[in-house]
Amino acid sequence: MKNAVIGNNKQKANLIVLGAVPRLLYLLQQESSSTELKTECAVVLGSLAMGTENNVKSLLDCHIIPALLQGLLSPDLRFIEACLRCLRTIFTSPVTPEELLYTDATVIPHLMALLSRSRYTQEYICQIFSHCCKGPDHQTILFNHGAVQNIAHLLTSVSYKVRMQALKCFSVLAFENPQVSMTLVNVLVDGELLPQIFVKMLQRDKPIEMQLTSAKCLTYMCRAGAIRTDDNCIVLKTLPCLVRMCSKERLLEERVEGAETLAYLIEPDVELQRIASITDHLIAMLADYFKYPSSVSAITDIKRLDHDLKHAHELRQAAFKLYASLGANDEDIRKKIIETENMMDRIVTGLSESSVKVRLAAVRCLHSLSRSVQQLRTSFQDHAVWKPLMKVLQNAPDEILVVASSMLCNLLLEFSPSKEPILESGAVELLCGLTQSENPALRVNGIWALMTLCILANIADGTTAKELIMTNDDILQKIKYYMGHSHVKLQLATMFCISNLVRHEEEGSQERQDKLRDMGIVDILHKLSQSPDSNLCDKAKTALQQYLA
Repeated sequence: MKNAVIGNNKQKANLIVLGAVPRLLYLLQQESSSTELKTECAVVLGSLAMGTENNVKSLLDCHIIPALLQGLLSPDLRFIEACLRCLRTIFTSPVTPEELLYTDATVIPHLMALLSRSRYTQEYICQIFSHCCKGPDHQTILFNHGAVQNIAHLLTSVSYKVRMQALKCFSVLAFENPQVSMTLVNVLVDGELLPQIFVKMLQRDKPIEMQLTSAKCLTYMCRAGAIRTDDNCIVLKTLPCLVRMCSKERLLEERVEGAETLAYLIEPDVELQRIASITDHLIAMLADYFKYPSSVSAITDIKRLDHDLKHAHELRQAAFKLYASLGANDEDIRKKIIETENMMDRIVTGLSESSVKVRLAAVRCLHSLSRSVQQLRTSFQDHAVWKPLMKVLQNAPDEILVVASSMLCNLLLEFSPSKEPILESGAVELLCGLTQSENPALRVNGIWALMTLCILANIADGTTAKELIMTNDDILQKIKYYMGHSHVKLQLATMFCISNLVRHEEEGSQERQDKLRDMGIVDILHKLSQSPDSNLCDKAKTALQQYLA
């Protein structure tokens, strides 16, 4: 059976259909079975798990995990290793729920105890941990059971696979976790602190996978506040290593992971953004992410080419993310990004890609660049970015809506020339809809964007401010324009402004009333007092009464 299924997915599926799994599990759990037979059963089950996702589902349906975990209590090391190898294969499949590792509270401490048994138990258990550690709850369980102390010394193992899996474990344990990260900084292994070991592992002579994973560990510890952003191990080691991963000599996965990790590292820190932007021509290097694979691609392996064509969208997503982080704070960097060949066209194209992740990354990138007054008035106008943005906002998932509506707020600022066409294309209805959303971030963005006029109304309530508004013809013309707008909510907002400006009992009201009358405001108020909208009609009548008082 074992020889028939190795490397043959069709035979694996046939055996599963014929009901081999329950029989193998029965033999595996029988006390009367010899250890050798149990071990062979675990090996065959492991081979079946190596097949398709459907195979794994069939194994899970037969409750394979509790049976294998039970097998780990055996005194026989070869049988334990076979069970762990099979568990590793099952847990690394995307169809297996990670929670199955945590349902029985005795499992994690037992796995910790098995770590010292052999290099295979170390490799498989670390791999199981790194695949099943998803989020703070899992991190806490593993941390509380001594994961840091038990895994740290494996970083100096003679086995490369063990070192690598231990490193991966630390990267998932430290991710967005200050408690773990703060602990890692002070851990000693053979007289050396962990960060120093990680730095050694990201040197150029080490395998790429090792360089990348150690750079991730240091990045996550830095973002969790355990290592300062100006520490040499970040500025001189981690950052340059991640930039190296973005070069076109690297494989697609390496370029994606390098760019995404770098984007995460520099996201909150303007100094790191500046350093990254001038390291190895990074901004120009990222432009290659959109030309992939090029006609002169060095790929000779057809399988690899096919794989890369299917995954090229991941490169675009990673590039947008990194551009968004690079341009988050610095005007000069934003200018460099926008001046990169066809950059605005690429972002606009990204907004309508079929992949949600690419669309989200493109919107993030645009949002980052839209923080520049200069770019809003030039590049954003030249490329009419608001048009594809309004499309993205229709029926988008919340994560895209939050970023896209933040960007819309920037486009609706007083100095943005896109403002009028955006309002004409139905933005107000959309923003009013957002104010009703269950998502607090969306409500804030909706309200923020609708504040153009409401802020003016409140300003118009102060004496000095009234003078400022009355002497600014631009603002007065804007108020007049919105009084005649097709959207009632905007007209109502102007009513508040006007009422505050013409209130007769306040100082200087006569001059203000006269100036507004000369501008034709009173005529518009008469028209609005006939409005079918009762609220608007009342507000217009109230404002007119101030003239008669």
